[in-house]
Amino acid sequence: MAVKIRLAREGRQHLPFYRIVVADSRYTRDGRYLENLGTYDPLKGLASANLNEELTIKWLVSGAQYSDTIKAILASKGLIEKAKAEKAKTAVKKSKVVSTKSPVKEAK
Repeated sequence: MAVKIRLAREGRQHLPFYRIVVADSRYTRDGRYLENLGTYDPLKGLASANLNEELTIKWLVSGAQYSDTIKAILASKGLIEKAKAEKAKTAVKKSKVVSTKSPVKEAK
């Protein structure tokens, strides 16, 4: 399942308003989604975007891709760098884990 962070349109004609959602790439633009991360009002600019940073970083670390507009929003909030640092931190933890199982004995 390819997971994407993208915009779901709300609002009326000529007055757009978007929800920032995590959705399977096969879902329709305004259809189902897995989780709501925040909102974005393009009439007020990128600074008006409200995001739940913890959830966003969780999804980015787990491999969710993002659209071009979401990339601009995340970059303006500094979340892409935070997610990269978090991903590197978890990679180091995983590499330090040592197996505690006893070695397998060969059958005669």
